[in-house]
Amino acid sequence: MFKFLNKKKKEPENLEEVLSQFKELKADFENVSQELNDLKKESRFCIQKIGMIRFNPFKGVGSDQSFSVAFLDANNSGIVITSLYAREENRIYGKPIKAGQSEYQLSEEEKEAINKANNGNNNSKNKRRKGE
Repeated sequence: MFKFLNKKKKEPENLEEVLSQFKELKADFENVSQELNDLKKESRFCIQKIGMIRFNPFKGVGSDQSFSVAFLDANNSGIVITSLYAREENRIYGKPIKAGQSEYQLSEEEKEAINKANNGNNNSKNKRRKGE
């Protein structure tokens, strides 16, 4: 893997050997730096932000058992999933998000879940909409 981790190598005996080892270290460092840059680029497309809001969309139906949750990457793209709970049924909706927007109409709770994801989940107040 990395040449500088090889403990069997003898100590350099002269300046030429020291300079040779520095060249090897420089090449290893450049490889590691390139790999790190590649990982940074790839990680922009991994889920990095999550925001969730619980709410009660219907009067007289229990507590905040419905929810919206947003899963976003570094480009604010991903998905928002909403579950609407009622006594007789549960509906689940998924909407794609691209650059923080959706081609589908977003509810206030879905917008808030996206906002929480973008703001680190702790910077947004946890507003709960009680049945209207």
